[in-house]
Amino acid sequence: MNAAARPPAMSDVAQRAGVSHQTVSRVLNGHPSVRPETRDRVMEAIATLGYRRNSAARALVTRRSDTLGVVTPATALHGPTSTLVGFEEAAREAGWYVSVATVRTFDGESMRTAVEHFLDQGVDGIVVIAPTVEVAHAVAGIDSPVPVVMISSAPDVPTSAHVHLVGVDQRMGGRLATRHLLDQGHEAVLHVAGPQDWFDAQDRLAGWRDECEAAGLVVQEPLIAGWQADDGYALGQMLVAEGLPSAIFAANDQLALGLAHAFWESGVRVGPDVALVGFDDEAGAAHYAPPLTTVRQDFGQLGSLAISVLKAVLDGATGQHRLLPPELVVRASSLRG
Repeated sequence: MNAAARPPAMSDVAQRAGVSHQTVSRVLNGHPSVRPETRDRVMEAIATLGYRRNSAARALVTRRSDTLGVVTPATALHGPTSTLVGFEEAAREAGWYVSVATVRTFDGESMRTAVEHFLDQGVDGIVVIAPTVEVAHAVAGIDSPVPVVMISSAPDVPTSAHVHLVGVDQRMGGRLATRHLLDQGHEAVLHVAGPQDWFDAQDRLAGWRDECEAAGLVVQEPLIAGWQADDGYALGQMLVAEGLPSAIFAANDQLALGLAHAFWESGVRVGPDVALVGFDDEAGAAHYAPPLTTVRQDFGQLGSLAISVLKAVLDGATGQHRLLPPELVVRASSLRG
């Protein structure tokens, strides 16, 4: 290949911008010591020449691939999907490439296969979106030479030298939702829980129970459901037939949507007749009829936290276990009117 046909190199950028090779490198790595006017000149040269970094060559020097592997369940559920989007955005901003493996069966063998797949790619770290008990324990038992960060509340899964944990405090979210309903004057709160092999469902139920017990209430048995609106709809029809509570905390917004649908069909008013709180603040929750009170998880912040933990571990930190607080968003569905 002749010289005219070769892709532009860092030396070409340096020559065009009138700076040293080291200055171009500092600009590319976001070093704070570069003056703004110099940075602008280098970036203009990069754009004009169409320069792209040679990741393979850089990896030989740094011994890092700048690539992270992400294992995620093959599901369209709001939580795992939004977690993946939030993490991918945070990784891109931090200069990492992301390779994703979706797993339909979250058992030990599937997890080991996914991890081996990423280790063969030479990734710098592995992130596992681990919503269920089985997958979290499977991940904790994998001996990986690179750091593994689980995105999960998973309070009873031990961290180790190579397995670390970040998540949203789901138990706190359950307490926030329940306390809000009790503060509205309700003497009892029914909980429609999600599937109990999911940590999120377990922790939201535990938070509901904590708050009821703290208020000195007799704790009712929760209703256990799936995550879908159809599950909430079926339970809503049952409650209309067998007797309505005054307040319900649903384990996610889709369950709340199904409940609200069943109540609307029967002439039951959400808010004045039955107070309703969901969890997730998914897109559209503010446009339910009435708008849904819910617990918001900041998935962008969660992705940034996972990246910061990975950076810390790569720099030598150990035993990382960090949870973010959720936020209660109050709307008309939980207010008496």
